[in-house]
Amino acid sequence: MPETLKDTETTKDGTAAVPGATAATMAASTKPEKARSLWSDAWHDLRRNPLFVASAILITILVVMAAFPQLFTGADPRYADLANHYLQKPNWSHVFKEDWFGYDVQGRSIYARVIHGARNSILVALVVTALVTVIGTATGMIAGYFGGLIDTLLSRVTDIFFAVPFTLGAMVVLTSFEERSVWVVILALAFLGWTQIARVARGSVLTIKQADYVMAAKALGASTSRILLRHILPNAIAPVIVVATISLGGYIGSEATLSFLGIGLAEPAVSWGVDISSGQEQLRNAAFVLIIPSIMVSITVLAFIMLGDAVRNALDPKLR
Repeated sequence: MPETLKDTETTKDGTAAVPGATAATMAASTKPEKARSLWSDAWHDLRRNPLFVASAILITILVVMAAFPQLFTGADPRYADLANHYLQKPNWSHVFKEDWFGYDVQGRSIYARVIHGARNSILVALVVTALVTVIGTATGMIAGYFGGLIDTLLSRVTDIFFAVPFTLGAMVVLTSFEERSVWVVILALAFLGWTQIARVARGSVLTIKQADYVMAAKALGASTSRILLRHILPNAIAPVIVVATISLGGYIGSEATLSFLGIGLAEPAVSWGVDISSGQEQLRNAAFVLIIPSIMVSITVLAFIMLGDAVRNALDPKLR
């Protein structure tokens, strides 16, 4: 008998067994790999995506800055000292100090205003995104699931809002208010920003409602609310999350644009858009007053766009 056959034994089911191999080893070699869901598979890809890691770290820092500005500076962003700090240039060697980014036309610390200005800018973006996601998803789900006259009416209403230029419409809405606080800006942006998510949600529902598991739930007598919340929403939410994540950075830019035009937030509110608006007149002799808050807006918008791109790549199987 050949030497290679002497070292093998035959099990009861006729398979060859190698001496010294334990039952646990054999079980591990034959155990099928556990199937992963869409979300676990997406998270598995995101953790290995440098774009996602970099944007997540940057966004975490910005959110902590907005929530706890005292961790980054003890200076008062509204304290003005015209006599000593009028347009004083940045002192790049004083990292994290009050005069690091210099002082504006009113003698206020630009570094302190950049840190504290993150709160209003990020608050507007997060709350507006949450509102438009809820409104748009609910509208799109109802239109796509029920169809018929309901779909026609909701789709036409969505088209009407979608036809209004976003910035122009926000300007018209905001000019009707005498006092434009943070919450007024949030409601104005949310009032006009839900249409894209509504269209995405409707398209997803139109496809998913024909699935076998939805038909089976209807045949078993499941209520409409249960079908929408337990069967359709979890499977239709992925493209909505992608659009919402990418749009979040856009709302930060919209808030800054409206404040720059003098229609959004205004003094005494501390916001990057407000500082950009007040610094435009100093572009020739003190450009840093305008450039520094503009850079903060650009970095924040870029971070959220990068995050949205990474999430889109992870959730869309066609892009893998």
